[in-house]
Amino acid sequence: MSKAYPSNLSRDQYELLSDLIPEAKPGGRPRTVDMEEILNGIFYVLVEGVRWRSLAADFPAWHTVYTYFRQWRKDKTWIEIQDRLHEWTRIEQERNLRPSAAIIDSQSVKSAARVSQSVGYDAGKKIKGRKRFVAVDTLGLSWRVVVTAASVGEGEGGKQVLKRVKEMGKSVSRLHTIWADGGFDGEPFMQWVMDVCRWLVEVVLRPEQTKGFVLLKKRWVVERTFGWLMGCRRLVRDYELLPETSETFIYLAMIRIMVRRLA
Repeated sequence: MSKAYPSNLSRDQYELLSDLIPEAKPGGRPRTVDMEEILNGIFYVLVEGVRWRSLAADFPAWHTVYTYFRQWRKDKTWIEIQDRLHEWTRIEQERNLRPSAAIIDSQSVKSAARVSQSVGYDAGKKIKGRKRFVAVDTLGLSWRVVVTAASVGEGEGGKQVLKRVKEMGKSVSRLHTIWADGGFDGEPFMQWVMDVCRWLVEVVLRPEQTKGFVLLKKRWVVERTFGWLMGCRRLVRDYELLPETSETFIYLAMIRIMVRRLA
């Protein structure tokens, strides 16, 4: 067993996740690695922000931990786990299993020096790196995430993330309203959402002639979600060679939040 790192799952939290872990593939060697330690190693990388090769020695071999992380990214296991925990969290909060409203927003973050794929410059934020487009429910729990170059506009990124939300099928059958900030304002984007997704976009704007911090109705929920992500050092800057890997770490951060609420 590894040391009691702050990022480790408790026994109850692991028991909750254990039922969602895929079984070993048939026909191969029996699985001998401790899956609790695999998950703890992955969350250690997420929370502490270390490189895979710098994984603490008391975890399983770093390449074994990384292999599980990568395989479950490619076969969408992480998304399936997040979706199941999302449902359980809404039930625990006595909310309807299928939300009727969502909030979308974007966050630009600097990329590491060695990252070159899907990197751009956000002229508004003056940041060179990537942009995270997130769609969350009214609890602030993510539905889908898209990571693009920081130069991608709000309208285009909003379309990409809402396409993924639309692909969730019955899970979003009651969805009818999308709240967004002024960056998503504009007839082309709103009309696209109406025509393709059959949803209404409601833009929440900052009151005129106000200075300093203002708590905006509905929009504060997704801003809080971005704050949660910043609690994971791996997400403070984008270190990933592939944007898909960045998306996976965001899903992992949300999995960690939800499992800590449920157990």
